[in-house]
Amino acid sequence: MEHRIIAIGRQFGSGGHEIAFRLSEELGVPMYDRDLVEMAAEKLGLSEITIEAVDESVFNTFLSSYRYNGLAPRRIPLNDSTFETQSKIIESLADKGPCIFVGRCADYVLRENPLCLNIFLYAAFKDRTERIMKRYNISKKEAEASIKKMDHRRKQYYETYTDRRWGHIESHQILFNISQLGITRTIDTIKHLYADPISVPSTDI
Repeated sequence: MEHRIIAIGRQFGSGGHEIAFRLSEELGVPMYDRDLVEMAAEKLGLSEITIEAVDESVFNTFLSSYRYNGLAPRRIPLNDSTFETQSKIIESLADKGPCIFVGRCADYVLRENPLCLNIFLYAAFKDRTERIMKRYNISKKEAEASIKKMDHRRKQYYETYTDRRWGHIESHQILFNISQLGITRTIDTIKHLYADPISVPSTDI
């Protein structure tokens, strides 16, 4: 039976997690965000803290941790191993039924799936700063620094493991400006597209 998948890319502070969570509740389908970190940690036999340190980030090869297989294995940088493991988990979950993925290059991993709705969420820097200040109870300066750091990490990670540009119109089926649309209207629009697959054809990039 065919089922729909939603893959959400997002700028830090754009409201991606909240939107995914509300979509999950309103559509009645599971959402996977940090859950993928927990699953990857279990598969790799490592702690969640270790996996989270490289999740959606790319480190210099010489500074990366390594995983060993067998007596004389090939050495795989931990960030590469994490990406490979999370990708297999994403593919497995997508095969089982409808679901929502947040980040982790899920749109690229599922690029051959014609029923994967691939979207990217962004917002004005000012709005993102205010959201992060409120969410983490930090100063404006700290929030701005966090946004720049996280956006850089996500962009570098995405463009390292895919042949696409992070947040670019050519990489995603639809881009949503949360500052202009608001969270509720964005959710309503995504729900409409989810219910009508013909509205958004598969992107062949």
